[in-house]
Amino acid sequence: MRIHHFRRSAALATAAFALPVALGVAAPAFADAQQAEADPFGPACASVPKDGSGSFAGMAKEPVATAASNNPALSTLVAAVKKAGLVDTLNNAKGITVFAPTNAAFAKIPKADLDKVLADKAQLTKILTYHVVGETVTPKQLAAGTFKTLEGGSLTTAGSGESFTVNGKAKIVCGDVPTANATVNIIDTVLIPK
Repeated sequence: MRIHHFRRSAALATAAFALPVALGVAAPAFADAQQAEADPFGPACASVPKDGSGSFAGMAKEPVATAASNNPALSTLVAAVKKAGLVDTLNNAKGITVFAPTNAAFAKIPKADLDKVLADKAQLTKILTYHVVGETVTPKQLAAGTFKTLEGGSLTTAGSGESFTVNGKAKIVCGDVPTANATVNIIDTVLIPK
């Protein structure tokens, strides 16, 4: 009797999961649950506030562009995303990964060059979308991965443990940060598409 009850419960649970999947609604919920279990890593994670909208818990509740706007270390990126008109695009995307350069990463670019890029919406959009991968990238995949970006090119990742690089140059300084619709890997260098 107990085995029969277990089988019926398992069948009901399977059916309850299968119907929303068939309707295409369970995948985002599952992705959201997966995001909530993320465990950010890296030396810069220590500077993230412990509570409030800029904390990991606060960022997990907001879509990615909004979440980034709550992190003071990403203010240059947020300004660039607004200038390129990508806020809604990023906030409405599902299951993406953003490699987010810090303010210090943008500061490595000579001011005249940065101002020129910020004034050229097409070039700015190309650079920013090169930092976005259209899938959820896990720390395990970062060990040796090649990922297609929304810009159309690809970027590569390598490393292990809590030490990863992107395109052999940029270091992930705080990785696997969950937002409501994306995973964020904060990097120390702006990536430039070929």
